[in-house]
Amino acid sequence: MPTDALSTRTRVGYGLGSVATGTFGTVPGLVLLPYLTDTLGIAAALAGLIVFLPKAWDVVLNPVAGRVTDRTEDPRGPRRPWLLRAGLALAATFALIFAGPDLGSRTFDAAWVLVTFVACATAYAFFQVPYVAMPAEMTSSYDERTRLMTWRVAILALAIMVSGASAPAVRDAFEGRTGYRVMGLAVALLLVLGVVGAYLGTRGAPVGTVAAGTGSLRDQLRVVAAARDFRLLLTTFVVQALAVGAMLAGVAYVSRWVLVDRSAATLLFVCFVGPALLLTPVWSAVGRRVGKRRGYVASSLVLVVAALLLTTAGHVPVALVYAATALVGVGYAGVQVFPLAMLPDAVAVDATRTGENRAGVYTGVWTAGETLGLALGPALYAVLLALGGYVSTDQPADWMTQVQPGSAVLAITLGFSVVPAALVLLSLLPLRGYSLDATEVER
Repeated sequence: MPTDALSTRTRVGYGLGSVATGTFGTVPGLVLLPYLTDTLGIAAALAGLIVFLPKAWDVVLNPVAGRVTDRTEDPRGPRRPWLLRAGLALAATFALIFAGPDLGSRTFDAAWVLVTFVACATAYAFFQVPYVAMPAEMTSSYDERTRLMTWRVAILALAIMVSGASAPAVRDAFEGRTGYRVMGLAVALLLVLGVVGAYLGTRGAPVGTVAAGTGSLRDQLRVVAAARDFRLLLTTFVVQALAVGAMLAGVAYVSRWVLVDRSAATLLFVCFVGPALLLTPVWSAVGRRVGKRRGYVASSLVLVVAALLLTTAGHVPVALVYAATALVGVGYAGVQVFPLAMLPDAVAVDATRTGENRAGVYTGVWTAGETLGLALGPALYAVLLALGGYVSTDQPADWMTQVQPGSAVLAITLGFSVVPAALVLLSLLPLRGYSLDATEVER
């Protein structure tokens, strides 16, 4: 396995893949639920199910994708070919989600979104799994993986901010479905940029030589499940993904019904993600000084406090809401850096102990967990909306004249603040048992 430091070109090239992962991980969670409830007029509970089911499919598919890429033989390496194949399919199917014909049938609309989103999620699995598996095979250095993840998370934050801010802006520049169709095409182009950038940028990157794991997929999943540190880290990460997914789903609803300013969605999102552009290197430095686990805990607690401050939304000046959201972004930067830097450590320790490469299976399970968390977040938020009596509509142009019951507005606020804070706090319990440090990893 490679031991030398990676070149800046390789770090940046690898990081460009985060343009695709950040965009797809953000935009559906930000716009798909409002598209279903406030443009297609689909009931909140059913809309939540439509958002959740394709991601649930990914939970099953991701370990399979990992197994397939582990055993791929190609002169370009086992992972890179999948970046291009699956990545281009991802872009095409994403545009299709919002391109359905208007036949005046909510049943048809719901089916179209569900089928195209399943296809999109399938393509994403075969892009994301090999992409996340690459760092463990590119370098064996504990610190170099942190540097590699610093580049990745910095580009990830930029991609999330650009896609998350521009998607609603493009959508709002047009009326109704047309806005979503144009947005779908714009986001597809952004996905292509990330896919091609990662494929070309990792050309010549080191590739590990550890043999592919033996045994059936079930056997390998059993081995992965028995890896205690990986299991604890994954549990924390999945619960936090659930919290982040709920907050992302709530942005459009908070801006519309709590702040009563539809354009506030873009600024809220920029406040949420923007700090990561500046603070990712800071959190990385904190990790080198106090250790990755302690840094992870600290950033999580910042996120918890900030999320609780958002309970005041609608009762304090809007500037304070933006400030609290920016503080959420400070914590969010850390909870992205640390788990992504800790995952390759767990994978590499397994390879060192066993002499077998299960990176694809590990990252397949990891991305399945992340996908599950990010899917459950909007689904949970949709359940809260339904419990609060949220009223859906297929007349988005009339939003200024629509009203929601007080219980729905309360559900919107709690789903954006108290619920995510409680989930992040709960997620720290399993992290207490995580034991991998620099000495253990480089032994």
